[in-house]
Amino acid sequence: MAQAKIQAKMNEAACSKFSRTLSMADRSGRLLETLDQLEIRVEALREAASAMEQERESILEMIQSLQNSQEMRNICPGEREELTLTADRLMGRTLCVEISIGTIRNPQQEEALQKATSIIDEIVKKLLSDMEGARHQLLALHAACVTEAPPVPIDQKFQAVVISCALEDQKKIKRRLETLVRNTENAEKNIKIMDHQKLDDTKANGGH
Repeated sequence: MAQAKIQAKMNEAACSKFSRTLSMADRSGRLLETLDQLEIRVEALREAASAMEQERESILEMIQSLQNSQEMRNICPGEREELTLTADRLMGRTLCVEISIGTIRNPQQEEALQKATSIIDEIVKKLLSDMEGARHQLLALHAACVTEAPPVPIDQKFQAVVISCALEDQKKIKRRLETLVRNTENAEKNIKIMDHQKLDDTKANGGH
């Protein structure tokens, strides 16, 4: 009789333990599922913030392009002043929008980002003295950031540095180079237009 009671207690304890184990596993599963859902939302949040950051950059670039455009120079001073004030106001409002997306980096990635940034900064400094040469260098750096075969030579050293950067930093480096190349090409076009107009003005004055 006593043996039967002991066995019954053991069975009861085993069932109770098994029940608790299932309950803990169930709770753990629910928590894991919640974390998985939160991870999806976090990634969506970061992607949305990144899209907003790119939109901000695009708006600023468009405003700057408009301010420096040939069309702006060709209108009368009164209208140009009014449009310039509007552009400045839009620029100020856009700059007030601050978007910050932190990137987790290990020491190697941090060092690689600093190297890549320094390389680009050095070329940017050369734009005023040698725009054409600097543009070709920027194209070589950009070629190092794309997966498809580019039509220009690739800067192999820069490519090795970029590969060592965090993935998000790689995307930002590529976007910065794309913006610099576009701005450089637009600046060259404006210089050629202004120089052509100067030649036309000189011929017109000589004709008189």
